[in-house]
Amino acid sequence: MALYSVSSKAKIGSNVTIGDFTVIKDDVEIGNNVEIGSCVIIDNGARISDNVKIFHGAIISTPPQDLHYDGKPTTAEIGENSVLREYASVNRGSHSEKTSVGKNCYLMEYTHVAHDCRIGNNVIMANLATLAGHVEVGDNVIFGGLSHVHQFCRIGRHTLIGGGAGFSKDIPPFIIIASIPPKYMGLNNIGLRRKGFTGDCIAAIKNAYDVIYSSGYNVSDAVKKIKQEHVLSEEVNEIISFVELSKRGIIKG
Repeated sequence: MALYSVSSKAKIGSNVTIGDFTVIKDDVEIGNNVEIGSCVIIDNGARISDNVKIFHGAIISTPPQDLHYDGKPTTAEIGENSVLREYASVNRGSHSEKTSVGKNCYLMEYTHVAHDCRIGNNVIMANLATLAGHVEVGDNVIFGGLSHVHQFCRIGRHTLIGGGAGFSKDIPPFIIIASIPPKYMGLNNIGLRRKGFTGDCIAAIKNAYDVIYSSGYNVSDAVKKIKQEHVLSEEVNEIISFVELSKRGIIKG
């Protein structure tokens, strides 16, 4: 006798295992080879890709914690090969159509992804890391435990965020953020090397951030100087674009 509640309207792929006391609602789509633990809630709007593992007590696609949410149908998407550990929670979209977690992500115990967040691929969130609504996270970002991010912040790819850090500014790509209050601590050198960035590439990134954080220029003047005097590699152009598009301003040095 099954000890779980799965709607007959849910679309469930092959080779899916479901633990006891789990609830899966009507408007749910689950891919193949998915493992779902006990006491999991998978609410309407969940879109779970192949090879995802969801551990005990996780909560996926529940309504957003947003006083202005009008009840319209939205989704929470979980990419292939991602892992959600015990009691992780992902709310579905509110103002936009969806919340999304990319491929090969690892959300540890008690992590929270709020409505309308966009998380890239290969992102790791350590225990109790929390994202408020509308946060955008690039690929290969690592969040330390107990870190927390203000709504509408953007985090560039290959960034490492230290445990306990909380911030309300944008975090440009390729760097380390740590300390309380949080600040720029240098490049994510180890992470970049592991991902195959060359020495020349890393040197160009460092030179750009030296201008932004160590030259005494304000941010807009620092960007002008980089454009005028530095080699504009693909990564440096990415930094410039990120900074110029920032609405909240970037983290301090």
